Amino acid sequence: MYPLRESGGSRHDLSHISTSGHLLGAVVPASEPVMPVGEPAAPGGSRPGPARRTVITAIPVAAVLGAAGCTASAARPASGQPAAGRFFTSHEAAVVEAATARIAPGPADDPAEAGHPGAREAGVTDYIDMMLGALGALTGSAPVIFAGGPWSNRHASGPDHMANFIPLDPVTIIAWRKRLEGWQQQYRAGVAALDRQAGGDFSTAGHAEQDKILASQDANTFRSLLFEHTIEGLYAVPEYGGNRGLAGWRDIGFPGDIQPVGYPPEAVERSDGRDPVDATSVVADVLKFLGAL
Repeated sequence: MYPLRESGGSRHDLSHISTSGHLLGAVVPASEPVMPVGEPAAPGGSRPGPARRTVITAIPVAAVLGAAGCTASAARPASGQPAAGRFFTSHEAAVVEAATARIAPGPADDPAEAGHPGAREAGVTDYIDMMLGALGALTGSAPVIFAGGPWSNRHASGPDHMANFIPLDPVTIIAWRKRLEGWQQQYRAGVAALDRQAGGDFSTAGHAEQDKILASQDANTFRSLLFEHTIEGLYAVPEYGGNRGLAGWRDIGFPGDIQPVGYPPEAVERSDGRDPVDATSVVADVLKFLGAL
């Protein structure tokens, strides 16, 4: 899996997550306080096994506190279609939004996800676009690759230091340009392939048809990349352009970066004790589902 970006250039690995959304092992961070976790949808939109949202909810947020993009989100034109961004054309943005919304659907994409924001609501397409276009025009300001720090203003007054991106040295710029160019090619080819399988425009196909296309063997490689970037866009710090309005964090009950407030001594002492994720019905569904695998 491709590593995530984080303050100071450190890396995290998402190899514990399969591209089908199943956990291959996880460590949940000890975080206090925990915000309320949304309850699952009421009966009526039920289906066998937990919803995709239920599985995604169990992904360890510690592994996705850093990613890529920037704080600004592309404006949405009156047509409702995504606007052209730093990298995507308007059509490419619409296809990527439709595809990521099938990986992490919100209430507009699946009635069973009522009350749970998905990729659309979290601005995942904006996150991916900002990432792919991060080195498109270097005008003297630091590219949106590594957020600064040491903290934001989410739990304290003052400036958001995370929004001050770190300047890159020439060697790092070369390395990231090579990586981003590879992803750009994959997205251009992937969008074209989805359109081709949809007979014209993937974004206008029905949900069942979109799911069928994404599950096809031909889409395996692109789906894996989309899954990785969808998870990043849902749960990364919002300075990178995704997790709009902290939608991803709020949905899984994660308070986010708590510095400089920090944790009281008793919270540190029991950091390897009580699971900080509330024992809600969502968590119970995940444990039941994973136990049946």
